[in-house]
Amino acid sequence: MSHIIRLDSRQEAALQGVAESFIARHNGDAVKALKEMIVLNGHLQERLDALNTPRKAGR
Repeated sequence: MSHIIRLDSRQEAALQGVAESFIARHNGDAVKALKEMIVLNGHLQERLDALNTPRKAGR
């Protein structure tokens, strides 16, 4: 893990609410929700990596 993120109590409460909502969307299955979040984050990371990769100049 490259970054440690510290949240204040307001941010923590907001994150908790979003997490509970995401789990509820998966019928209370926290593992299923976590798996989907990992997949979604993987797709986002791939897109960020593609944006940050210098493009080769055309010939």
